[in-house]
Amino acid sequence: MDQKIALRNYSMAIALLLIWVFFAIATDNFLSARNLSMLSIELSVTAILALGMLLVLLPGQIDLSVGSGVGLIGGIAAVLIFHHEWNAALAMLSGLFVAIVLWSLMGALIAIHKVPAFIITLGGLLVLKGLFWKVIDTETVPVAIGGDSNLLSLLTTYYLPPAAGFVLLAVLTAFIIYKKIRSRYQRAEYGFDVEPAHIAFLKVFIAFQVLLLGVLVMNQFRGIPLAVLILGLVAYGVHIITTHTRFGRYLYAIGGNEEAAALSGIPVQKIIIGAFTMMGAIVALSGYMQTAYSGASTTTIGNLMELDAIAACVIGGASLSGGRGNVLGVLIGALIMATLLNGMTLMAVTPETKFIARGTILALAVWLDVYLSRKTA
Repeated sequence: MDQKIALRNYSMAIALLLIWVFFAIATDNFLSARNLSMLSIELSVTAILALGMLLVLLPGQIDLSVGSGVGLIGGIAAVLIFHHEWNAALAMLSGLFVAIVLWSLMGALIAIHKVPAFIITLGGLLVLKGLFWKVIDTETVPVAIGGDSNLLSLLTTYYLPPAAGFVLLAVLTAFIIYKKIRSRYQRAEYGFDVEPAHIAFLKVFIAFQVLLLGVLVMNQFRGIPLAVLILGLVAYGVHIITTHTRFGRYLYAIGGNEEAAALSGIPVQKIIIGAFTMMGAIVALSGYMQTAYSGASTTTIGNLMELDAIAACVIGGASLSGGRGNVLGVLIGALIMATLLNGMTLMAVTPETKFIARGTILALAVWLDVYLSRKTA
């Protein structure tokens, strides 16, 4: 099973590389610093939402309401700031509170009352979409500029100064080296096999090269976008939750076999509600970033983002039946989705063709998930 998952990860990485080569040849500016910077922001929004979806998919659930939620929570913040002149931080905290309450309620209906997640979140998709349109009164609500209202727009418009990018590179490299040394020491201490030193050095060196290339490219435009830093923090947080906490182990156990998990003493209901609660917080963050990136809250904000998030997870190796998936795979899947949308936009592909492409990718990803599930059963 591990070999097949590893093969899948490699195949997705190769597919991503081929997609980049295709768009680099088919367009004139795909690899330009400006476009790659814009792509990194688009990736950040998609990947953050996909990481939240991972938390829901791991215990065998699904959430179809996140796209509508992105629009609603972003709309609440925009309306409070622009029409009611609220402090931006207070408006965003209010939206976060609403999101946490809504997703906790959906989680409770799913976990306690045993209503299928598909039905509850499908209903949520419609209800939240209607609430969103009512909140903005089906109008375009700008992201106000000036004073503390800049806090919302800064999520996708602020860039680190070039010097700060190199400082961040040094900090991240030192952190990677520290984690690698600590991991090797702990494995040796407990008598586990330790990878050869030259392999460990090669991994760190490659990671450094990738980070350095990213910093150099971003600095050619305006610097590293704040959105990328937010993505990094969310990704690391979800990685810690899923791999280094009891809560994360319980998510995998429930997805693997819910009945066995319950019999072993795992509080299944609390874990599922907790997963949806965290999903709500991530929806709020994604809503703020998507609204800020669009420059306004409109009725189209969040459309089909739930499908992009699910596709990113499944492409990255997460299983729709639960119990399988990791942060790295989700990031690769999200990058594939963001790259396709970005590249098709540069090629001036018509909206209907984009829909066909996204639907085809989602269908292929689900087929691959089912195929691998049968092979590893």
